[in-house]
Amino acid sequence: MKLRNIAIIAHVDHGKTTLIDVLLKQSGVFRDNQRTEERMMDSNDIERERGITILAKNTSLVWNNTRINIVDTPGHADFGGEVERILHMVDGVVLLVDAAEGPMPQTKFVLGKALKLGLKPIVAINKIDKPEQRADEVLDEVFDLFASLDANEDQLDFPVVYGSAKQEWMSLEPAGPQESMSPLFDMILEHVKEPESEEGEFRLLATTIESDPFLGRILTGRVASGVATPNMAIKALTRDGEVVETGRISKVLAFRGLERSAIDEGEAGDIVSIAGLTKATVADTIVAPQVTEPIQAQPIDPPTLSMMFRVNDGPLAGTEGSKVQSRVIRERLMKEAEGNVALKIEETAEADAFIVSGRGELLLAILIENMRREGFELCVGRPRVVYQEDENGKRLEPIEEVIIDVDEEYSGAVVQKLTERKAELLEMRPSGGGRTRLVFNAPTRGLIGYQAELMSDTRGSAIFNRVFHEYAPYKGAIQGRNTGVLLSNGDGNAVAFALFNLEDRGPMMIDPGTKVYAGMIVGEHTRGNDLEVNVLKGKQLTNMRSSGKDDAVKLTTPIKLSLEGALSYIAEDELVEVTPDSIRLRKALLCPHERKRAERASSKAS
Repeated sequence: MKLRNIAIIAHVDHGKTTLIDVLLKQSGVFRDNQRTEERMMDSNDIERERGITILAKNTSLVWNNTRINIVDTPGHADFGGEVERILHMVDGVVLLVDAAEGPMPQTKFVLGKALKLGLKPIVAINKIDKPEQRADEVLDEVFDLFASLDANEDQLDFPVVYGSAKQEWMSLEPAGPQESMSPLFDMILEHVKEPESEEGEFRLLATTIESDPFLGRILTGRVASGVATPNMAIKALTRDGEVVETGRISKVLAFRGLERSAIDEGEAGDIVSIAGLTKATVADTIVAPQVTEPIQAQPIDPPTLSMMFRVNDGPLAGTEGSKVQSRVIRERLMKEAEGNVALKIEETAEADAFIVSGRGELLLAILIENMRREGFELCVGRPRVVYQEDENGKRLEPIEEVIIDVDEEYSGAVVQKLTERKAELLEMRPSGGGRTRLVFNAPTRGLIGYQAELMSDTRGSAIFNRVFHEYAPYKGAIQGRNTGVLLSNGDGNAVAFALFNLEDRGPMMIDPGTKVYAGMIVGEHTRGNDLEVNVLKGKQLTNMRSSGKDDAVKLTTPIKLSLEGALSYIAEDELVEVTPDSIRLRKALLCPHERKRAERASSKAS
């Protein structure tokens, strides 16, 4: 059977996963009466909850006697490590663009990677059923984007289809027949070349890794040459050609629809999964015993943010989670780093603390969210940017390209706030419907914690997108949070009467009955300093009664921070305590005397 390998790349929420659902349905993968779910490729719980793709996944279908292997790629820049790896497995890409929003930062990011590898994209303009669609303008913007990314003449001559994945049709013209996905299928068969099969022994570059309770470690990649068969002797090579391990293939698996089935042999050009090895990981080359040269993997972009993960040493440690020891946390982090090459784990001088570096806040927040769902308890510090140095020893910091779509009336506030955070305004233009598109280059430092402020400034109407741009000279100091926090001065359960009387000091972050301890953050102070308060003090009861004294206490709704919100809110001397049941904010040093000593020491040092 003929083969085609393609990846579908797009910005977040431009319709990748919905498009794959429709392609699977119309190619006959499912029976007519078979029950199917929406967004079938988003198999992970967090992916379904957030409506985003986090992990690259494979599927395959048959159209006109040709097997088409499809890879669904993540749409968020923080998971770019997944995108970079899987583009090695394919011979063509379908670039999906929203007919109203047009090309966005992630579109630029993944397209740049695909063009650099010499892939020729097919452009699919999706969501053409939107009333605010502007397909012709978007096509011009896509062409300009190709030109700005130095696409060659062949790549600039890209084929285009228009349609709506939600309404299950594609057409060669914006107003064309709205029948089926056939035009896109035919375009894939016509414009994506067949995989080239090299002569020689078996070689496969591992691009994704997962664990199976029965088969053990499963490595997925594209067979570059030769044939993979069960019980065949193999070895794994690092990028430098060193042997990681030797073994035998216990099973060769291939994707057939959404299922992974055992096959007798994996041919050159096909995307297969191999079981049988125990140490080989992503970016290793799996080869026949006589092969000594590995397949060169594309270098992964460096991490831009780091975070301290440490054992939970608070008074409530171990009361909600089952996995609290540093050894267990270390094993979990090392296992994560094996499969996610965009993550870097470093041990520190302290035995119970680790530095985890990655692409962005969301990547690290998803890791923490997965860990807490698995029963882990840990404390996490404020995200910090990863600096580099140039040849003259000057400090360089990561700069991100930021695109914000906002109602015109709020654009002034957004420009002012980002300018204060050392951002540089590159472009400001109307984007239709009374909205303005603002494009900035901003230091990553200045964007930590900005999204919540942006939503507040624009009454929740802004759409915020960012992607790593480059390392550039250090931009200077940026002012941090300008409010202090309210700290509990004792251990116990918060009382409604005490919270009511403290509301003048600032908004609360806890409900009555919440367990608190000394040094835990219970609210935000309206002034710039931290203040210790008593949230445990109940009403003084006497046998005297008078009218108006016993009115019911009416509390203002407390601020509830999400995990990402908490990570971006805390200051340098604060931690987020994460457990399966709770997210708490606290000072790193719980004892007030230790905090004062640390303040004096830092003021002397400065």
